[in-house]
Amino acid sequence: MGHHHGHHHDHDRDHGHGHRHDHGHGHGLGGHHHHGPPPDAGRAFAIAVGLNTALVVGQAIAGLWFGSLALLADAGHNLSDVLALVLAWTAAVLAKRAPSGRRTYGLRKGSILASLANAVLLLVAVGVIVSEAIERFQEPAEVAAMPVMIVAGLGAIINTATALMFMRGRHSDLNIRGAFLHMVADAGVSVAVVVGAGLIAVTGAAWIDPALSLLIAVVIVISTWDLLRDSMDLALDAAPKGLDVAEVRRWLETRPGVTEVHDLHIWAMSTTETALTAHITRPTDEDPDGFLHAACEGLAHRFGIGHATLQVERGDDYACRLAPADVV
Repeated sequence: MGHHHGHHHDHDRDHGHGHRHDHGHGHGLGGHHHHGPPPDAGRAFAIAVGLNTALVVGQAIAGLWFGSLALLADAGHNLSDVLALVLAWTAAVLAKRAPSGRRTYGLRKGSILASLANAVLLLVAVGVIVSEAIERFQEPAEVAAMPVMIVAGLGAIINTATALMFMRGRHSDLNIRGAFLHMVADAGVSVAVVVGAGLIAVTGAAWIDPALSLLIAVVIVISTWDLLRDSMDLALDAAPKGLDVAEVRRWLETRPGVTEVHDLHIWAMSTTETALTAHITRPTDEDPDGFLHAACEGLAHRFGIGHATLQVERGDDYACRLAPADVV
């Protein structure tokens, strides 16, 4: 976490190098885009995985036994959640692994890949549910309404309890947000299955069961879409959602003595950590170390960018080859 400065020599300037400052990502924890998973996330994941695995097994057996596709769809939805929880939990553990050898960022990116896999997995589950529901419309099956209501009601209670465990960390980590959204959607779905089974008991209409499973499929797609889009963005090294790159550029341009900012890159190192690199043209040689320290502290506290590397250039004799906007 120490500060690394290059001293300004003429040969540095000839190559467009100059001062560098690498700011350890520990300082960024105060930023509003950068919090990290809550310390008790591991325990919440363990309890959630245990409860939901038991629920999936119970719902699958009951769905097959009592002939309810909606209950099987709910079990499928919950199974995808168990896998999603395991992925998110694994990602939270990977993010803590120290950098080593070739993996100079550690395994932080694993958390982004996990949230992407998680979203894709849910969409696969939707495909299975929809195809089964279409078959059920053509050949309606008898459903034992009362036992289905009891099992689905139990599911709603377990899902609500699990969602509450992830409520605190949902704003700071994409994977915990994914887990929270899944549980909220699950609770809603289980309540819908209870209502549907009640309607079947009253009306005897067998089509309610596959119709309800299609509704569950829609709920899964809606709750997954944002997660899929955000995960794709982060996997493609986009700046994290809610971080205005133009605003960061303007802020850097207004630092003392700065005449130009170019080769600016902002990306997510994990679902909770943000990195930045930039070349800054600063003709004045006044207090270079103080300037770099203040700029990196500002980026950490104002934007939550905890891992900033700045390259300062005088800009007098040699044009930086990375200065043009179209050069990456």
